[in-house]
Amino acid sequence: MQIPLQITVRDMPRSDALDARIRDKVAGLERFHPRITSCRIVVAESRKHHQQGRRFEVDIDIRIPGHAEIVANHHSDEDIYVALRDAFASATRQLEEATREQRGDVKLHEAVLHGTVARLYADEGFGFIAADDGRELYFSRDNVVHPPFEHLEIGAAVQFIEAAGSDGAQAHRVSSRKHPLPPE
Repeated sequence: MQIPLQITVRDMPRSDALDARIRDKVAGLERFHPRITSCRIVVAESRKHHQQGRRFEVDIDIRIPGHAEIVANHHSDEDIYVALRDAFASATRQLEEATREQRGDVKLHEAVLHGTVARLYADEGFGFIAADDGRELYFSRDNVVHPPFEHLEIGAAVQFIEAAGSDGAQAHRVSSRKHPLPPE
């Protein structure tokens, strides 16, 4: 780390065991992202509630190159070590995601294209879409999401995702523009 680890303890006594556990957890984070530039941990006892007993909060603020900041926290746990575990688990997941993004391993969603139904062969269960870019793409009954294939009409505005088929590009997940495509 470029900036030394900062551990702040509020409204409770500081202990060597707590510091050691935090340092171990931070060392674990560095396995997921070795270029952490700074890490700030705040551990606090929540305001005392007579009926609820002691409650603990853990806030983690991490900085890594090429990414804003990662903030993880866990509030209101009766056990300080459980609060630490849960906050660091959240930080670990966020670091893993940031690392995947930086490597380019994040799944990209297909672009939704637009067009109109150019030709329909209802008896055979297929048709063709004239895409806005001028190409014509095949689609079958099985590729229609909404409305049902039987309700499609020539000239209807549709949206779709292009996919490779055995005979070239095809339109998949065809849907009326009035009914946006559902997420995958």
